[in-house]
Amino acid sequence: MSSSTVARPDRDRAAPPGTVAVVAHRKKTLDGGLDQLRATLVAAGVEHLLWYEVPKSRKAPKKARKAMKKGAALIFVWGGDGMVQRCADAMAGADAAMAIVPAGTANLFAANLGIPTDLAEAVRIGLHGRRRKLDLGRLNGEHFAVMAGAGFDGDLIREADRKLKGRLGRVAYLWTGLRHVRGELVHTRIRVDGADWFDGEASCVLFGNVGTITGGVPAFDDARPDDGALEIGVSTASGAVDWARTLGRMAAGRSEDSPFVRITRGRRVKVRFAAPRTYELDGGARTRTTRMKVRVAPGALTVCCPAPRS
Repeated sequence: MSSSTVARPDRDRAAPPGTVAVVAHRKKTLDGGLDQLRATLVAAGVEHLLWYEVPKSRKAPKKARKAMKKGAALIFVWGGDGMVQRCADAMAGADAAMAIVPAGTANLFAANLGIPTDLAEAVRIGLHGRRRKLDLGRLNGEHFAVMAGAGFDGDLIREADRKLKGRLGRVAYLWTGLRHVRGELVHTRIRVDGADWFDGEASCVLFGNVGTITGGVPAFDDARPDDGALEIGVSTASGAVDWARTLGRMAAGRSEDSPFVRITRGRRVKVRFAAPRTYELDGGARTRTTRMKVRVAPGALTVCCPAPRS
């Protein structure tokens, strides 16, 4: 094994005190894999290491809660946005910090925070980076870190074939999107912070905690994960031409210029649909619903982030 395979400990910095845990999706890969992750943590001086591997992200919350119960002050989450979302839901409001090792197909939360897809650097950030208290959204009782949505977005996520997504990444979203550009318009009522905001036909409702969302699209130009609010968007696009124009504006970072998009910001949102719609959180499809209750959870999750550039 070459000396470059495992990151050497930083001799000028001590490893963080207390117990460190790893909650990993064993099917996800990055660089030298989970063996390299363990070796890197040991080389960095981590002495008390809890190790949990799961076959599916939905099994991760139980392991995250178990790690915290055993005194873990820092939890490394190995996987993509689905793993981060599941662990964030379990860790919301807790004292333990999350360190993200972006080993998934979609790593939008890590990308928005500047955490690279580099194992050694992600570990360094986890052990020695800046601790930031970041907001989470909460939809129908479940937290999300990147975004949530219903309608066109939920159908797109639900239909994205996992094998296709694994081969093509964000292209898979565009592929499945083409199959849903005729997404139906449903009468939708939205109240933001206690006041009526939208009442009409809509094909998609989105809630963003960060700017870049599903498929790498910069949907919310001014979103910040530490401003105590969520971005709220509704689309009235209903056909191939409408959606092509809408996605084009979003890809160019000009979402608010689209005639089919309205965007605002708030802390508490209630949505009612005239017909059931599929909703999703951070790229994970959930069930169909006619009602959504969404709120921001300010500073609910402590995340290890890169130090700000001087």
